[in-house]
Amino acid sequence: MSSELFDAIHYLEKEKGIDKDLLMEALEAALISAYKKNFKSATNVRVDLNEVSGGMHVYARKLVVEESMDPQQEISLDEAKKIDPNYDIDDVIEIEVTPKDFGRIAAQAAKQVVTQRVREAERGVIFSEYVDREEDVMTGIIQRKDARFTYINLGKVEARLPVGEQMPTEEYHVHDRIKVFVTKVENTNKGPHIYVSRSHPGLLKRLFEMEVPEIYDGTVEIKSVSREAGDRSKISVHAPDPEIDPVGSCVGQRGQRVQAIVNELKGEKIDIVQWSEDPVVFVSNALSPAKVVEVLVDEEEKATTVVVPDHQLSLAIGKRGQNARLAAKLTGWKIDIKSESDALEDGTITPGEHQEDAYSEVDEDLFE
Repeated sequence: MSSELFDAIHYLEKEKGIDKDLLMEALEAALISAYKKNFKSATNVRVDLNEVSGGMHVYARKLVVEESMDPQQEISLDEAKKIDPNYDIDDVIEIEVTPKDFGRIAAQAAKQVVTQRVREAERGVIFSEYVDREEDVMTGIIQRKDARFTYINLGKVEARLPVGEQMPTEEYHVHDRIKVFVTKVENTNKGPHIYVSRSHPGLLKRLFEMEVPEIYDGTVEIKSVSREAGDRSKISVHAPDPEIDPVGSCVGQRGQRVQAIVNELKGEKIDIVQWSEDPVVFVSNALSPAKVVEVLVDEEEKATTVVVPDHQLSLAIGKRGQNARLAAKLTGWKIDIKSESDALEDGTITPGEHQEDAYSEVDEDLFE
C-alpha cells in the first residue's frame, strides 16, 4: 500500500481538524472487513499499518489450546511451541496471513468505508464547533425557503429557521444577510442540525450585549426580557453602581445604541426600564410609558393591583392588552390594572396624598 494514503491522512488531520488516530482506526477496521469479505475468512485478524514504510501486514490471532477444534480461531499447544517454545495454554499467537494481492483489493474495499468515517468525523468536528454556540447570535445568509423552514448558511453548516420562530413582520429573501439566535444544536446521522430563531427573547438580549459595552463588561446587567417579536419588547436593566445610569447606557447618545437594535429587528419598539427588587417600583417602571398612581402588592399570590389615572388607562393596558402583558412577563408578577375612578369607587384606594402627587406629575407633563 502506497505511503500516499498516509500522506492523505496527515492532510485531513491538518486541513480538516480530523484526528489522525480516528482515521487510522477507521482504516484498520476497513481493511479487516475487506480481508474477511474477499478471502472468506472468519479468522480473528489484526492489521498492522506502518506509516514510515507505507506497509501493511495482516495477522491472524489464535488462542493456544491443548487440542484445536476450530483451526480458524485456535491453535494446538504443540503447533504453537513449534513457532515459539515459550507459548502456553490461553496465550494468543499472531501469525502473518497477508495475501500477495491484498493491497489492491484492500484499497478498493477500504475507500468507501474510510470516506464514510471521514464524513462522520467531519460532522463531529462541525457539531463540536457549533454546539458551543447555543444561545448565541450568529450571522448568516439566507439560502432557500420551503413551507417549514428558511435555510440560512452559517459558514460550515446550514441552519433551519422554523416558521414559528420567524418574525411575522419580516420577509425573508434569498441572499439576504441576517442575524439569528441559535436555539438548539443536534447531532444526527445526517450531520448536525442547527435550529435558529428571530423571535426568541434571547436574540434581543444578545443584541444588547453586543451593542452596549457596559452590558458586555458586566457594569450593567440585563435582568429580564419580554418580547412580542416584530411589534414590541421590554427589557429591564440594573447597575450595581448607583453612579451609573443603566437605562441611559442602553439608550446611548441620541438613542444610537437602541436604534441600532431597533433597525436590526426591523422597527420593533423597545422599552428599556430600570429593574428594582421592590415590586412596587419595578411594576411601575415596567408599565412605562404609562404613569402609575399606586401599586398594591399581594406577596402570597405574587399579584399586584395597579391604579393609574383615568386618562392613562388605555396607555397602561396597551393595544390588545400588550403593554400590561409584556409588563407581567417582564416582572414575573400578575398585574391587574384599574383606573383611578374605579379604584376609588370600589374602595381599592381612598382619597389621599398619593393622588395629589400623581396629578401634579401628570400636570407637569401636560405643560412640558
